[in-house]
Amino acid sequence: MLEKFKQYLEQNFPKTQSFHPFFNEALKWMLQAGGKHFRAQLLLGIVNAKNPALFDKALDAALALEFIHTYSLIHDDLPAMDNASLRRGRQTLHKKYDETTAILVGDALNTQAFLLLSKLDLKESIRLKLIETLAFNAGINGMIIGQAIDCYFEDKPLNLEQVEFLHIHKTARLIAASLKMGCEICELGEKECEQIYEIGLLIGLIFQIKDDIIDATLDTKDAGKPTHNDTHKNSFVKLLGLEGAKKAKNDKITLCEEKMRNLDSKLTNELGILINKYLKG
Repeated sequence: MLEKFKQYLEQNFPKTQSFHPFFNEALKWMLQAGGKHFRAQLLLGIVNAKNPALFDKALDAALALEFIHTYSLIHDDLPAMDNASLRRGRQTLHKKYDETTAILVGDALNTQAFLLLSKLDLKESIRLKLIETLAFNAGINGMIIGQAIDCYFEDKPLNLEQVEFLHIHKTARLIAASLKMGCEICELGEKECEQIYEIGLLIGLIFQIKDDIIDATLDTKDAGKPTHNDTHKNSFVKLLGLEGAKKAKNDKITLCEEKMRNLDSKLTNELGILINKYLKG
């Protein structure tokens, strides 16, 4: 599944016709850098478990998620936000080119994601649902307000409930949306969609705690991005301590696995593979 998506991404980097000397190269710079493709795998994992005949048609939806996630990283790394010089083991876009290019590439990937969804080879009603789900979770009700809180409250300690709110919105909602979009492609019932979305929010929080632990314990070379960088941020490690964050992560994994027992076995297996690969340890 991952290899199929990587091949599809390589064959479908965004590009435009113009006389700009390097914009098309900039568009694919961070997409080429790799990453886990975790969100794309979640969407495709649902489709693979529930209706594998739709797998090929779902690839552009997975690509849209990858574009949205990558745009958010490009903007997150900008001097106005985290001012990072490294991402996925290579120079950040504003360091490789310039700040203007980084802003515009982020904008391009954001809008291109919705263009992809609008052209999917699926029923119009499904396309509209997918656009709505991604817009809600990546926009002001999800990733954007999470990022706004993250930036505004640097060096302003939050309590645990507030830190969870921050990271549910900044990180977990897009991860949960990935699962929900897979459900929508397969036309699952509303109750099952919501059940899987709630599990996705939990997976998203686990993902964030793991990321906080990586920031606290790995060096820049191993992480592929600047680490020990969250001293000004409201992270789980900063609030709970390293051991407390590890315990919180393991507790949430246990809760997630309990909730997954209510899903069908194929879906439990698909999600279990991704949790074991990316979230445990």
